[in-house]
Amino acid sequence: MASLSTQSVTDVHHWNESLFSFKTTRDRSLRFESGHFVMLGMEVEGRPLMRAYSIVSPNYEQELEFLSIKVPDGALTSRLQNIQVGDEIFVSSKPTGTLVVDHLLEGRNLYLISTGTGLAPFISIIQDPQVYDRFDKVVLSHGVRYASELAYQQLITRQLPANEFFGDEVNEKLIYYPTVTREPYKHEGRLTDLMASGKLFTDNGLPMADPAHDRFMICGSPAMLRDTCDILGGWGFEESRQGIKAHYVIERAFVD
Repeated sequence: MASLSTQSVTDVHHWNESLFSFKTTRDRSLRFESGHFVMLGMEVEGRPLMRAYSIVSPNYEQELEFLSIKVPDGALTSRLQNIQVGDEIFVSSKPTGTLVVDHLLEGRNLYLISTGTGLAPFISIIQDPQVYDRFDKVVLSHGVRYASELAYQQLITRQLPANEFFGDEVNEKLIYYPTVTREPYKHEGRLTDLMASGKLFTDNGLPMADPAHDRFMICGSPAMLRDTCDILGGWGFEESRQGIKAHYVIERAFVD
């Protein structure tokens, strides 16, 4: 297990009955870019059981943070959801992934399109000061079924704008757009429908998406990724592949 390190759980937070996040210690040699994922796991029947998890925390934090759903019969999540402070977790030593800003062409507005736990890498990205140096607006959209699944709202709306180092840029450039599908909320409906109709843009006082100016990063279920890519493709956007810069990126490791 030379490619794995053993880290200790330092904090666990249960957002609701189906969603939780946790923090672990971080190996001093671990380096990652905002948007990267690692393999995460526990020992099951004498062997490490590993799954890919995007890193929530920014790359300058001393701890690692992860966001997970609770699956009662999930091979890993059925165990992971019961972890407590002091428990040990395996973390792979080589973060990777395609969901990084450097794979995008230069542009004015950055749209972060996420559903469910697809929010995770974008929480890391919106804590990266370099993102605000590069874009005029950063639009963080998060689609969920119920409002209780809108994780990290306090961080997004209160803590980041008050950050002593880049809070001014957050206040000026970050737009938060949460949507809910199964109960009344300020913004309702599937993100893909809100994109296709143009409501996502008009609600935020921005023009319709244009490949000349706008860039997208997308993370969610395979079905959501397919639908969003179809929409962007119809608008003339091209996906970044093999590190070649283009108009949008998705995390291909999570695609079925």
